[in-house]
Order: sequence, then C-alpha cells, then structure tokens
Amino acid sequence: MDKSQVKEMLENVAAGSVSVDDALMKLRMEPFEEMGIANLDHHRGLRQGASEVIYGAGKTPQQIDMISRHLWDAGQKTILITRMSEEAASAMSPSLPFKYYKDGHVGLVGEMIQPKTEGTILVATGGTSDIPVAEEAALTAEIMGNKVNRVYDIGVAGIHRLLSHTEDIMEAHVIIAIAGMEGALASVIGGLADCPVIAVPTSVGYGTAFGGVTALLSMLNSCASGVSVVNIDNGFGAGYLASMINNMEAVK
Repeated sequence: MDKSQVKEMLENVAAGSVSVDDALMKLRMEPFEEMGIANLDHHRGLRQGASEVIYGAGKTPQQIDMISRHLWDAGQKTILITRMSEEAASAMSPSLPFKYYKDGHVGLVGEMIQPKTEGTILVATGGTSDIPVAEEAALTAEIMGNKVNRVYDIGVAGIHRLLSHTEDIMEAHVIIAIAGMEGALASVIGGLADCPVIAVPTSVGYGTAFGGVTALLSMLNSCASGVSVVNIDNGFGAGYLASMINNMEAVK
C-alpha cells in the first residue's frame, strides 16, 4: 500500500463508503506478510514513497513469480523486478500484467507510475558496454514515475561527443553518469552540470580496471562538486536515488 492508496482509503472513510473498522483492519494487516521464502513489506510505499522491489538475482523463477503474485494480490500496482533473467521472465504467471525489458534485465508487473514532476533525469554512459547498467537505472527511474533522457556512448575518449550534449546536461534535474575503465565521465559531467550527479562505476574494462574498482575510486575522488557515487554496476540504486531527488518537491 502506497501513500496514494492510503489517501484514497481515508477519503472513502470520510465519504462514508468505507467504515472506520474496515480501514483500521486494512492498516493492521498491511505491515508485512510472511510467506516462508520471503517477508513482504507492504508498508514500504507508505513509509518511503516507493513500494517493495524484487531483486531477481539468486531467486528461482518460481520464487519470483510467487512473490510477484502475492504483492499484486495485496494491491501493489507497480512491481519492479531487477536483475531478472530471461528464464525467469518466461516463467511468469500469464495472469499477471507483466512486461520484460531485456536490455536492462528488468521486469515490470503492472504499469509505470505517471510522472509527478516536469523534471528530467539524464542517464549518460561512457560507452556502449555500459548500457545494461544504464538501462537498469533508466528503467528504474521511469517505472518509479520520472521522465528520462538517455545519451549513450559519450565517453571522454571523444570529448566532442559529450560536449554535443551540453544542452541536455544543462536542462537535467538529476544526472546519472555511468562509466567503466577509468570512470572519468562523472567528473567531466560534474564540472558542467548545476544539478546533482550520481556516478555509477561499471565492471567494464581491462585488467587494471579490477572489475570496476578503478572507476569506483576515480569517481569517489572526483574533484567536481555535487558528485555522489553508488556501488559498482548498481544501476538500480542510482535510478532509485535519482527518482527520490527528482520528486522531492512533488512529495511535500
């Protein structure tokens, strides 16, 4: 149950179409659901503004389907599934309104939330190899109700490519800068932007990239102000944080 659903229920109580006792019972039953393989947090949307998200890696297709059906039956209208394999996607129950986004390994049960603000989140990558992480970030932000602009393969190896998108950078409310190798993209964008920049190091690169550690350390040591950093390949975390920043005014 999210804030809009609670508000609707309270309005129904005020209008007399739902009794106080029924509303109280609904709230008492909501906090979490024990289902053996998982404890589902039905109050997360009310507390945090974004409902429970399913992390698909390490879960069997059957577990993902079961958890999705329980969340859907409990009234969650937008269910995001990250790190979801094609095998798991093909095993989803046909009774669920499900869509799979292969490029980002993201699944969606229900519908994307409609944007509450005109603010745009810009998702930029250093190279084409960073796109899977970028799509996880972009889709997370879109599903959570944000306008997203994508600009891919604009790394500093050809700085003119980045500078050709200066207008996109200037107009964004939040920027997610995604890069592997030496991770310089975040610093360059941070030096051009007047909005928060969320840096995502990826595990793309040759030997001394150390699976993304080099890009991570580079981003953490950025001399550009306003740059924050999430974990290696954590597109979801970046998309979630960008959504929170972009919607701060809308939730007041």
